[in-house]
Amino acid sequence: MRSARLELALGSGAFALPPLGGVLVLRPREGDDLSALPRDRVVVRTGFRPDHDAFAAAGWQVAGDGPFAAAVVCLPRARAAALALIAEALAAVPAGAPVLLDGQKTDGIEPAIKACRTAGLAMGEVLSKAHGKAVVLTAAAPPAGWAAFRTEVEGGFVTGPFCFSADGPDRGSALLAAALPAKLPARMGDFGAGWGYLARAVLERPGVAELDLIEAEAEALDCARANIADTRARFHWADVTAFKPARLYDAIVMNPPFHVARSADPDLGLAFIRAAHRWLTPSGTLWLVANRHLPYDRTLATLFREVQDIGGDAVFRLTRAALPLRAR
Repeated sequence: MRSARLELALGSGAFALPPLGGVLVLRPREGDDLSALPRDRVVVRTGFRPDHDAFAAAGWQVAGDGPFAAAVVCLPRARAAALALIAEALAAVPAGAPVLLDGQKTDGIEPAIKACRTAGLAMGEVLSKAHGKAVVLTAAAPPAGWAAFRTEVEGGFVTGPFCFSADGPDRGSALLAAALPAKLPARMGDFGAGWGYLARAVLERPGVAELDLIEAEAEALDCARANIADTRARFHWADVTAFKPARLYDAIVMNPPFHVARSADPDLGLAFIRAAHRWLTPSGTLWLVANRHLPYDRTLATLFREVQDIGGDAVFRLTRAALPLRAR
């Protein structure tokens, strides 16, 4: 657990906090225990809205520009994202300040440590505990090329290191985009919009008057803003499962996530389906792509009068669910 390694680093003196100045904590996940840190000095910074909201609700500061005297980096699995976070932390503190890197062995901590060594960053002893590792860097200028950057992919879209399917369009989304009807209704929602691939396909169809893009990852939503130059689009940094639109939707498209970190969690996709059911008009339609093995059938049949398999491939299934059923 992260808390065990944090306590070890602080208790051993490996991560010695300066007496003054803020402590920047980058990308902790909901449920991470940061209580070993001085709460009144900590600023939690994350672009993932459910984590942001969880730490805000728990009373942690989630906004602030410093000055920071130390930093903690909670490493993600993706290498480019991990290096971008390290670069952000190094840039946020003065030279010589302590920067603690922490991660599970399955989350890419070892490649990150290797990259820091190769880049010549000074570091202390690697601490191992609770199936993970932590190490303290001595802050210096961020290595060239580590900062977060935009990448142009197929179709002229831009993505970033924290985006899902950052290397190009996800095959499931591509299948759904091709299967959408030639004409769509006026008020549309894209739940879990990512960097805007499905949104562009929706806006290319006649009939659409407005489209809400709801996305939990701030970087993905920023990329969507760059990818969608259309005044009919509205962008919402929000957790789909907690989002409340101004009005009900005539139709919703989605390629819902089904992983939390590395663990499969079908309940997340089911929560997206329930949100779509909640925010569709009585005559509304949901267009959904999901992996075939996911157990969504029963919930769809319970929530919608019409459920139709409209294609896909060996991995992905496309579903049209219409006429949401309401409790009487």
